[in-house]
Amino acid sequence: MSEPSQLDFKQWSEQKKALLERVLEQVLPEVKTDHPLATLHEAMRYVSLNAGKRVRALLVFAAGELVGANKMNLAFADTAVELIHAYSLVHDDLPCMDNDTLRRGKPTCHIQYDEPTALLVGDALQSLAFEILTEQIHIVAQGFSELNLS
Repeated sequence: MSEPSQLDFKQWSEQKKALLERVLEQVLPEVKTDHPLATLHEAMRYVSLNAGKRVRALLVFAAGELVGANKMNLAFADTAVELIHAYSLVHDDLPCMDNDTLRRGKPTCHIQYDEPTALLVGDALQSLAFEILTEQIHIVAQGFSELNLS
C-alpha cells in the first residue's frame, strides 16, 4: 500500500468540508424575509457558512473514519462540533468579552447585526448543535430497538 500524499489529504479534507457545508445548509434555518426571526436566521447562516478552516470537523471525520464509524453519524457529529465552535466565537467576540470587530476577514456578528442578535445567534447555534446530536441519538436508538439483543 502506498503512503498517502499531501494531495490525498487535501482532496479528502476538501470533500469533508464540502459535505459539512451541505449539511450546515440543511440544518441551519432558512431565511424567509417575512418570518419574524429572519434576521436571527440570516445571522446564524452568516457566522456558520463558508467560514474557517474546519479543523474540528476534520478531526471528527478522521477519528470516526479511523474506527469505522457510520458516515452519516459523523456528518451530524462534525456539524454539531462546528456549530458549537461558531457559537463560542460569536460570544467571544462580543463587547463584554474581547470586543473583536473582525472574524475571518469580515465584520463580527455584533458589528454586522447588533449585540442582542449576536447573543441570540450564539445561543441558537449551541441549542441547534445539541438538537442535532439528540436527533441523531434518537435515530441510532431506533436502530437498536429493532435489533434482537437476546
